[in-house]
Amino acid sequence: MTAVTETKPDARFDNLRIEHRGPISWIVLNRPDKANSLSNELLDEFSAALAALATSGGPVIGIRGAGKGFSAGYDIGQVGKVVADPDPVADRERLARNVNRFLAIWDHPKPVIAAVHGYCIAGATQLCVFTDITFVARNAKIGEPAIPLGGGYIAPLWAPLVGPKRAKELAFVPGNSIDGTTAVEWGWANHAVDEQDLIGEVEALAARIARTPSDILRIKKLSINRSMEAMGVRTAAQGGAEMDALLHLSPSVAEVRRFVAEVGLKGAIAAYREPVELTDQPMAEK
Repeated sequence: MTAVTETKPDARFDNLRIEHRGPISWIVLNRPDKANSLSNELLDEFSAALAALATSGGPVIGIRGAGKGFSAGYDIGQVGKVVADPDPVADRERLARNVNRFLAIWDHPKPVIAAVHGYCIAGATQLCVFTDITFVARNAKIGEPAIPLGGGYIAPLWAPLVGPKRAKELAFVPGNSIDGTTAVEWGWANHAVDEQDLIGEVEALAARIARTPSDILRIKKLSINRSMEAMGVRTAAQGGAEMDALLHLSPSVAEVRRFVAEVGLKGAIAAYREPVELTDQPMAEK
């Protein structure tokens, strides 16, 4: 394995680190005590790291998480405060800003590879959708938010990869998830490997990719992305911000918020995971 060269400490990067391994420069999400949740501070640093690596580092960029998993998604503490007292315009701007952060992966001049282990939930799946190649550990858990506090923001990005029916099945059930092997079968990821081999497999592919001159890689990436954009990928991603902001104002989301406040976050997650008892009586719509 290629020796690691870590970037010098930078005041901007309290929530991630950058490691250079030969042809690949890794952005490592580094909030393991918070399940690498995507706080505003981490996202700001992520954008800065992407911008810096456009003109420095190796010809390939990798993204992975420190600790037990890739990322549990957006920081629920920060999101909860916004959803609790939503300003629809400010909420839409916040959501659009996050989409644009991840579109910077899509628009980046270098190939970007995600290496997913442990868990990759909710907003973290948005990040991975915009990478060029995704490797997953076979036992990784990839899924939807555990509590239905929004909609139209994450699942539409799954549809071009897994198809609309599978995207809907995942989206309709709170906390629904698939494992790494299924993610490859469905088209969400490229390769599923044993967790201990994940980083080595990504770095081996990065070394092969690096044999192609960077300007050729850039145009190959751009041309494929253009074909996807012709099918509406960028429009769907940006439109999700409006849909989610609108739903945050709904009475149903307000009721879910009250339930979370009453039983606590862990209690609410547990409640949505409980098996549903089937009866012969029709269930009333909520």
